[in-house]
Amino acid sequence: MNAIQAKLAETQGAIARAARDVRRRPEEVALIAVSKTMPEAAIEPALAAGQRDFGENYVQEAKEKWPSLRARFPDVRVHMIGPLQSNKARDAVALFDAIHSLDRESLARELAREIGRSGKAPLLFVQVNTGDEPQKGGVSPAGVDAFLALCRVHHGLSIEGLMCIPPADQPPSPHFALLAKIAARNGLRGLSMGMSADYEAAIQLGATHVRVGSAIFGARG
Repeated sequence: MNAIQAKLAETQGAIARAARDVRRRPEEVALIAVSKTMPEAAIEPALAAGQRDFGENYVQEAKEKWPSLRARFPDVRVHMIGPLQSNKARDAVALFDAIHSLDRESLARELAREIGRSGKAPLLFVQVNTGDEPQKGGVSPAGVDAFLALCRVHHGLSIEGLMCIPPADQPPSPHFALLAKIAARNGLRGLSMGMSADYEAAIQLGATHVRVGSAIFGARG
């Protein structure tokens, strides 16, 4: 077992404990190993250990490394967790099994068009800017209900859940609780929330997907 596999196992154990602490089954929580900026050589040990969900921030980077990895590990699931430009919708639908950063109508329109054209339908999460931070993507909490209706009714999109990245200078739990509340009133099960520093708190508040990078792969340069 190399260092990445050891950290992966440690993270999986922590996820299981956090789930059991609130009487949840560990298998209810999907671990997305955030492999952005990581070369194939760093990802391969995690794949060899059985990890199958990975997160990427950039379409071009994913295009360069995942086709060859998928050829060897066809059951892998690659998640787009970074901001997505509307003009990259075609590539994103082709590349990713899930998109966690749907946050505006232009992107919803292009994703709907490409899903209809290709017949391939990645899981879609609406990103919510729970802190209403001007520099961050995501729908304002006050506008999420209307945006979800727009996605579902006008564009015919199936929405899996919601995603958030809490403000770095605030306790994350109130933001996780807010996301769970918005999801519940809109009949959504998926909650993509929690990263390396706070995923245990996210699990306690209902996370179904946690996005963990540095705790598995180490600090990025």
